[in-house]
Amino acid sequence: MVGRIIETPDCVAEGAAWLARAEPRFAHALKLTGPLPLRRRKDGFEELLSAIISQQVSVASASAIWGRMQDAQLTDPQRVAGASEEDLRAVGLSRQKVRYAKALADAGIDFASLRTAPDEQVISILTEVPGIGRWTAEVYAMFSLGRADVFAPADLALQEAARILFALPGRPKEKPLRQMAEAWSPWRAVAARALWAYYRVAKDREGIR
Repeated sequence: MVGRIIETPDCVAEGAAWLARAEPRFAHALKLTGPLPLRRRKDGFEELLSAIISQQVSVASASAIWGRMQDAQLTDPQRVAGASEEDLRAVGLSRQKVRYAKALADAGIDFASLRTAPDEQVISILTEVPGIGRWTAEVYAMFSLGRADVFAPADLALQEAARILFALPGRPKEKPLRQMAEAWSPWRAVAARALWAYYRVAKDREGIR
C-alpha cells in the first residue's frame, strides 16, 4: 500500500504540526526553522541520472557536467544507452559514472509505475541499479515521489541534527537512527525536512542537502 503523498506546502505543515505534538523537541526545532519547504521534484530518468552525476563531486562541478550533458542531449535513456564511452567521458563523466549512467539507461525502469508502488518496492527496484544506493533511493522516494513516511538515516546531516536536537552522546549511525525515526511515522519525510532545516540553523551553514 502507498501511504500519504506530500503534494503541497499544506501537507508539510500538517506533518510538522503532528511532529510538534508528538515530540516536544520537534516543536522546539520548528520554532527556530519556521515553515518547512515542500522540496518536491520531478520524477523519472533525468532526476536519477542527475543524482548519480552529483555523487562525490562539488555542487559547481555537478552543475557544469549536467549542463554539458544537456547541451549534448544526453539526458534521456535512449541517448545515454546509444552514446559511446568517449561521448560520455567528453562531457565530464568518470569511467565509473559512465558505467552507472549506462546501467540506469539499460535498467528499463517503469518510472510511472513507481508512483503507485509501495515504498520498499520503490527502494528495492532503484537499488538494483549500480550507482544507486539506499540513500539516493530514499531521497528520490521522498522528494520525487512525495512519500510522507520515508526517511534517509544514512544522511550525515540528519545524523548530526538528531545528535544536537536530542542531546545524544554521539552522532547516531544509520541503524539506530532508522529505529529512532520509527516514532515519527507516518511523517518521517517531514521529520527529515525538519532535521535538515534545524541542522542549517544549528550549524549556521548553507547548502546542506
